[in-house]
Amino acid sequence: MITVSNLGIQFGKRILFQDVNINFTPGNCYGIIGANGAGKSTFLKMLSGEVENTKGNVSLGSGERLSVLKQNHSEFDEHTVISTVLMGHSLLWAVMEEKDSLYAKSDFTEDDGHKASELEEKFAEMDGWNAESNAASLLSGLGIKEEMHNELMRNLDGKVKVKVLLAQALFGKPDNLLLDEPTNDLDFDTVSWLEGYLANFENTVLVVSHDRHFLDSICTHIVDIDFNKIQLFPGNYTFWYESSQLALRQLQTQNKKAEDRKKELQDFIRRFSANASKSKQTTSRKKMIEKLNIEEIKPSTRKYPGIIFTPEREPGNNILEVKNLSKKVNGVTLFKNLSFTIQKNDKIVFLSRDTRAMTYLFEILKGHAEPDSGTFIWGQTILKAYLPLEYEELFKTDITLVDWLGQFSTDTTELYLRGFLGKMLFSGEEIYKKANVLSGGEKVRCMIARMMIRNANVMLLDTPTNHLDLESIQAFNNTLIKFKGNILMSSHDHEFIQTICNRIIEIGPKGMIDKLMEFDDYVSDDKLKEQRSKLY
Repeated sequence: MITVSNLGIQFGKRILFQDVNINFTPGNCYGIIGANGAGKSTFLKMLSGEVENTKGNVSLGSGERLSVLKQNHSEFDEHTVISTVLMGHSLLWAVMEEKDSLYAKSDFTEDDGHKASELEEKFAEMDGWNAESNAASLLSGLGIKEEMHNELMRNLDGKVKVKVLLAQALFGKPDNLLLDEPTNDLDFDTVSWLEGYLANFENTVLVVSHDRHFLDSICTHIVDIDFNKIQLFPGNYTFWYESSQLALRQLQTQNKKAEDRKKELQDFIRRFSANASKSKQTTSRKKMIEKLNIEEIKPSTRKYPGIIFTPEREPGNNILEVKNLSKKVNGVTLFKNLSFTIQKNDKIVFLSRDTRAMTYLFEILKGHAEPDSGTFIWGQTILKAYLPLEYEELFKTDITLVDWLGQFSTDTTELYLRGFLGKMLFSGEEIYKKANVLSGGEKVRCMIARMMIRNANVMLLDTPTNHLDLESIQAFNNTLIKFKGNILMSSHDHEFIQTICNRIIEIGPKGMIDKLMEFDDYVSDDKLKEQRSKLY
C-alpha cells in the first residue's frame, strides 16, 4: 500500500500538481495518464523517492517492499542476466552476497558460523532456495531462453535488456510495483504474457503507458494528472476516455438541462459497467464504476489534434500487386518470394519479429530502396502518403515550420499552411518555430500534416504511433478507422491494429501468413501460433 498525503511539486513558478491525497491499495492496478509534460514520470519518481517533493509525503505499509522498472539499460552491464534479476530483491541479494562472502573466507571462525546461521534463516524466510528458479521462470515467461541466463548483460541487445530489467522489477512479488512504459520494445507475445501476469498480481501496481490496450487489460483505476491535480477514477482507460468525451460534448451543449445531462451520464456508466473488461477485478471494478459520482466526470483540458485525411479520388479496384519480392540485409534474409495482391478496402498490418522486414518492404514499395528480386505494380488510380520510420533528415534545417510544410505543398500561402499546422496544434507564433528544434512528438505531427496535404487514397505507415502522446494516438486511430482508402502499416499498438485493420500479413525469412481476420483472433489462435513460429 502507498499512502500519498498533501503531495505537491513545482519547478520554479510552474506547479505540476498539488494537494494530492490518494491511497494506492493492494489488488489494484493504477494507470497514470496525462498530457506530455503533465508530470507522469515525475510522480512515479516521487513515489520511489528518486525525486524530492516540494511538500507533503509518501509512505509505504510497514515492512513493505517497493520495486521500480529501471530506465538505465547499462547499469548492470557487468552482471549476469540471472544475477541482475535477483538484484531486484535488494534485501535477498544483500543476504546472498554476505553469505557467499562468509563461506569464501579461508579463516572461517565460530562467530562466522553463528552469523552464517542467522543469514541462512533470513535467506529461507525470503524463499531464497527458490530464488534462482523463480528468476529463471520470469525470464522464460518473457521469452529469454535458459542458455542466455548466465550471459553478461553487456552482451545483450537493447530489446533483450529491457526484458531482463522487467523481470528484475517483477522478481520476488514486491508489495508495490512502479512501471514506467513497461511495454516499450516488447513484442506482442511478451506484452500478452505481461498483461496476464499483472492482471493476476495481488499487490499494488502503478503504471505509465501509452499502450491503450495494455491499460485496458490490466487497470482497475485511472490516475489522471490534469488541472494541476491528480484525480482517481475507477475503470480502465477506455472508460475514462469515453466519459471525458461525453462530458466535453455536454459542455459544448450548454442549453441542455442539468437533469438531462445527469441522466445521459448515468446511462453511460450503466452501459459501461455491464461491459466491464474480463479480468479477476471485473466485479469490484463494475461496482466502483456504478458508485462513481456524476459530478466527478468533467472534460479534460487536453487538446486532440484534428487529423483529417481526404482522398482526392476514390481508389480503383487495382491497388497493388506484389510478386516474389525478396530482400537480404548484411546477409540476413528479411523476406523471400513475397507475393500478395491488395484489394479495395483492405487495411493491412504487416508483422515480423525482425522490424527491419516491414521497414524495407515499405521503402521498396515507396521506391526508396531496391529489392533483391521480384516485382510490384501500383494501380493507376493510386496516390500514396508515407510516414516512414526514419525522418530525422527532413528536420535538419533551420527553416520555420510553415516553410518546412510549404516544401510539400502546391499551395504555399501562409494561410493555407497555417490551417494544417493549426490542426496539428501549432498555433499562433508556433508556426515560426525552427524545424530543427522540434521534439519527437512535434516532428510526427508535422509528418502527419505533410500526409494530410497529399490527399492520398493509400497510406503507408511504418510504426506511426512512435513518439506520440495518448491524445494524438487516439485522434490518429479514430481518423484511420474512418479513412476511405487503403492502409498498409506496421505497428506495436494492439488497439491501433485491432480497431483499424481487417487483414494481417506476417512475413519472415521462411515464408508468410496472409489472413483476413481481426488481430485479437490472430494472436490468440493456437494453430496460427505454431504456423507463425515456422516463419523464422
